[in-house]
Parts: sequence; structure tokens; C-alpha cells
Amino acid sequence: MLAVDELKVLIVDDEAEFLETLAKRLTKRKLQVTSSTSGEDAIRIVKERPFDVVILDVKMPGMDGIEALREIKRISPLVEVIMLTGHANVEVAIQGMELGAFDYLMKPVDIDELLYKVQDAYKKKAIHEEKVRQIGNAAGLR
Repeated sequence: MLAVDELKVLIVDDEAEFLETLAKRLTKRKLQVTSSTSGEDAIRIVKERPFDVVILDVKMPGMDGIEALREIKRISPLVEVIMLTGHANVEVAIQGMELGAFDYLMKPVDIDELLYKVQDAYKKKAIHEEKVRQIGNAAGLR
């Protein structure tokens, strides 16, 4: 299991001020944070390097959070995605969960609540990675 300071998080939000503040607050809590201001840019970044958790805004110009979620999970199926929105929308939340989002939080988000969600999401990812390793090992032993 990774230590918290090795946990790699990608934050995707088109609101630059919110993005910067959130990145600073999570960095202060020892997470390795990368920021992106668009879904398209986030996809490029996810293709370049691995992340444990993606914090993804739902409402963005261009590629929205649902489209970005779909593509991120296609590229990196084990990464966990936490959706953020400033608009209470049950349909979007359900759609995000159906596409594999770990959870859904409302803005403004409480930093401690978000940190707990990130840690929970990471634990889920670590469990899935371990299962994949075990299956791979079992297959290799035959």
C-alpha cells in the first residue's frame, strides 16, 4: 500500500481559482497533485502517466466530466474518479456512477471530506490492483 505522500491525484476543473486552491490544499496534505483545466487536457495527461485518483468536475466547456470520465476509464480502468459539481443533478450523478465513478461530491467541497474520499478511492484501487496481480500470478503458474 502506498504512503499518502506517494498518492498521485489529477484534479480537473475549468475554474482556475478553485483548481489552484484545491491543488494547494491537497499538496499541503502531502498528495502528489497534477492539475488540468479541461477534459481534453486531462485525457492527454492520463495517457502520459498513471494516477491513483482523478477529481473531475462535471460541468466544463468542450469535453464535459461525463465524457472525460468515460475516456479516462477506457485508458486507465483501475483509476478511481471522484466527480465534483456545483449543480445538484441526480441524473448526472447516476450516469457517472454507472460509468465507474467512485463517488460524487458537491461544490464547495469540504477539504477533509474530499481527502477521506480520495483515500477511500485509493484503497479500492489498491485492492483491485492486488486482485489483478494475483490473477496474473495464478495464470503464470499454470
